[in-house]
Amino acid sequence: MKLNGFLNKSKDIVIQVSLIFVITFVLGEIVLRAYHYLNPTTIFYDDSYNRYRGKPFSDDWNFKLNSRGFKDKEFSEKKDSTYRIVAIGDSFSFGIVPYEYNYLTLLESKLKENSIDAEVLNMGILGIGPQDYESLFLREGLALKPDMLLLSFFTGNDFTDKQDRELLSYSYVGSLLNYIKVLFGSKYTGQTIHGKADYCDVCYSFSESAYLEVENRRAFVYRKESKIFKPLLKKAMFHLSQINSICKDNGVKLVVVIIPDELQINTQLQTAVITKYLSSSYIENEWSATEPNEKLSAEFDALEIDYIDLYEYFSERPTEQLYRTRDSHWNIAGNELASDVIKDYLLDHRADYEKKLH
Repeated sequence: MKLNGFLNKSKDIVIQVSLIFVITFVLGEIVLRAYHYLNPTTIFYDDSYNRYRGKPFSDDWNFKLNSRGFKDKEFSEKKDSTYRIVAIGDSFSFGIVPYEYNYLTLLESKLKENSIDAEVLNMGILGIGPQDYESLFLREGLALKPDMLLLSFFTGNDFTDKQDRELLSYSYVGSLLNYIKVLFGSKYTGQTIHGKADYCDVCYSFSESAYLEVENRRAFVYRKESKIFKPLLKKAMFHLSQINSICKDNGVKLVVVIIPDELQINTQLQTAVITKYLSSSYIENEWSATEPNEKLSAEFDALEIDYIDLYEYFSERPTEQLYRTRDSHWNIAGNELASDVIKDYLLDHRADYEKKLH
């Protein structure tokens, strides 16, 4: 009798605990989903480019984002006499450096210095890729009536954005618990989300080992005839070709800026990654720092898409610090160089746009 009573009591406890757990879990899912709907956050899965979008009017170093959450001044109605360039890209476009040092901000100033009444609207969003570029341009970029779309493509991760969704991400409670685990186990030594603060151009965001691991995960794109890279290139080009078609249908000039990863430019970083993770014969037999650029260029040539490959300009200055230390984004000098190259390209091709420029 005592044993039966104990078993029945234990059964009741298990049922009650299970019910409490299920109810708590369901309520947690409802609350977290409602919170994410009202106040989107990167903790939870979201297939929209708004996942990483800046909060309107939030501080970014010494600048405030505009009402759309972009790192630029307010977008105004387009003037007929103005050549409007809509610029779309990821964190490079958004800019790790302050607003006044961003290559898109500098580009606008330099075009005006050369008597071109142009405006560059920065629509960069952190953490997005080709699929998002297409959605962002179609949903918001076209409405701004651009004469040109300047699309920045980063070889470091624009091939690998939008990976398959992890099972845990389907649960908001599970996503929160995973975020807490990652947060406490983080190897970051700095921040990449900017508030109202003083910018440091020489500070780093990763420890040395963590940064090598980041670059190692990207290294497969430099492997000649990589079987992993081919389908990723095809997927990226699908969205880029869609963007090209949208631009043609709407009379918008498309120019793609190919942004090189530091691993392509910094030979010391290459050696460190290869020595730690790859075989000693990797460079001679399989490694090609220009592999993704060559493949992209061939695709762009076939589709008659104009592009600016920044690799050759950055590789000409390998000993100069153009990237932030252990960060993979450009520092102030890198942004300056990029703005000069793009400006020179647009001026060299000025005749192509002469009717709209004047």
